Amino acid sequence: MNEALGLIEVAGWSTSMVVLDRLEKTAAIRLLQVEFNDLAGASMKIVGPLAAVRASIDAGQALANQMQAGCTATVIPNPDSAARPAWDAKPEYNPLMEQAVVKLPDTVGEANGAAAKQPGNATARRKEQRVSDQAGFAVGLIETQGFTAIFEAIDTACKAANVEVLAREKLGGGYITVVLKGDVAAVHAAVEAGKAKVEGLGKLIAAHVIPSPTKAVLSLLPK
Repeated sequence: MNEALGLIEVAGWSTSMVVLDRLEKTAAIRLLQVEFNDLAGASMKIVGPLAAVRASIDAGQALANQMQAGCTATVIPNPDSAARPAWDAKPEYNPLMEQAVVKLPDTVGEANGAAAKQPGNATARRKEQRVSDQAGFAVGLIETQGFTAIFEAIDTACKAANVEVLAREKLGGGYITVVLKGDVAAVHAAVEAGKAKVEGLGKLIAAHVIPSPTKAVLSLLPK
């Protein structure tokens, strides 16, 4: 492997998606996979030219710190092939969480102009098209600890603006993220309204809006 390997581990799934969006928008890197840890967070693994990977990881870590999310990151130039089985995780399904804990992107970036050949690509592409069929769209993510809080928050969000509930992601430990879609202004309004409803019902972990999310982010959204 002649490319550099970048590793960035972020607390919180929704925050991880915001950081991933920044990674891809900063430099020409490829996302290999995202692996959930047992702390309701995710480890993102990227490859590309050393300078691009360094720039991308630095930008992602700066954003995570700005959002006050726990973050650990490193860049490994020319990683040894013997070490690959340790970090290149195989697809894994967690029956307790009822979802995959190793997520492989449908599109691994524009740098090499190729799409990943992975099972489920057709479903991911349909989902990506459903999200991106609207000009100026955004996705919003509200993450709580406690299901009652998120259900109330999303009901409030949908009443506040013209948005669609796209998906939800359970992370274990009572953590759950719901993903919204709509135009940028509507998603901002919905997320703000939803956030305000969480207090007293549960713990707000994160609430973010991603305007024009990258293809890998779209492909990794829960199905």
